[in-house]
Amino acid sequence: MRRNGGYSTLGNLYHIVDTSQWKTKTPQESIRRIVQQSGEIFKIQPGLWALEECRNAVLEKFELKGKESRNVEQFTHGYYQGLLVEIGNMKHFTTYVPAQDQHRKFLEKPLVEICDTIEIPPFGYKRMTQRAKTVDVIWFNERNMPNSFFEVEHSTDIQNSVTKFCDLQDYYSRFYIVAPRYREEQFHKVMEHTAFKDIKLRVMFCNYDTISAQYDALCRLTAIDKAI
Repeated sequence: MRRNGGYSTLGNLYHIVDTSQWKTKTPQESIRRIVQQSGEIFKIQPGLWALEECRNAVLEKFELKGKESRNVEQFTHGYYQGLLVEIGNMKHFTTYVPAQDQHRKFLEKPLVEICDTIEIPPFGYKRMTQRAKTVDVIWFNERNMPNSFFEVEHSTDIQNSVTKFCDLQDYYSRFYIVAPRYREEQFHKVMEHTAFKDIKLRVMFCNYDTISAQYDALCRLTAIDKAI
């Protein structure tokens, strides 16, 4: 973690930690247990950890030292957009984020550097692709059709995102609201609106921990594949 700037995602640790001399059949589980139980390591976000000795430097790097709400929201939004892009990449989808977010940071790297495309594929009528251009993350399949749409809602209005999904409902796609766990009740209230009855069963809520866990699981699998 020191070599990585004092922090790391759990998924990245699976790849950079040399466990060849560890006397365990489940080194990834050991790594996870160490970061969760060590008093020398603290959690920044689900799946993102840093060394206590580097706390000030790491929080300053990500502009989180004062925990100003705007800085926290911007960092959190970019972090989960980045995780969604990385998950999509590992699942072999073409990944896209809107132009206005492409220079938003996922940790220290602009999102544009981890996405597969900077231009949205022309998958339908212009008015539809224009609408889709504002969605936080999209996964496209091998035919350049949208497989999944994701909106990250840290504190903004969930209803606005569901309205986007409503406009895109004629595509055979999945729709996800990604948000803190405490917002799930608010999500269900929004989905009770009559205007959204046609997509009520198609829009799903994913909390941050679920996204982080999926990212970690895929990283574990890729680390195992490389070791074989």
